[in-house]
Formats: sequence, structure tokens, C-alpha cells
Amino acid sequence: MKLYLISLGVGVLVGVIYALLNVRSPAPPIVALVGLLGILIGEQVVPVAKRLLSGEPVNTSWLSSECAPHMLGELPSGPRSSPQRTEAPT
Repeated sequence: MKLYLISLGVGVLVGVIYALLNVRSPAPPIVALVGLLGILIGEQVVPVAKRLLSGEPVNTSWLSSECAPHMLGELPSGPRSSPQRTEAPT
């Protein structure tokens, strides 16, 4: 329930920001997409800042393991097929 209340609160905040910028919802597609990209990038600022403040390095392997899955989501893959068993002729 807490997650839904937070989501509602953030939605109201975004609505207020849209109103202040005179952008009507639903926003034009490019505005909405740029806004979503900003949300995704903004979500990664906190983990990077925490890591920097703790004195740990922010290297490529950490970024690809911690940030990329959140930015890109789970990338689609083909259906998994089980390996074919080959039996010796009898």
C-alpha cells in the first residue's frame, strides 16, 4: 500500500510541474519520452552519489552491473530451448 501512496504522491508532483510549465497531459510524445529518460537517469544519481561519497570507485563494471539493468530494463531474449539429447544408435 505504501508503494501506491508514494506513486500517487509522485504523480501529483509531476502534475504540478506540468501545470507550472504549461504542458498539458498527455504530453506530446517527445516531451513524455524525454521526461521518462530524465526519471531513469535521476534514479541512478542516488546510487552513484552514495558510492562516490563512500569513497568507492565508480567504474565501468559497476555501472554495467548496477545501473544498466535499471536504465535499460531486462533486455528481451529468444525463447529458451532445452539442449537436444543425442542418443547413440542401438
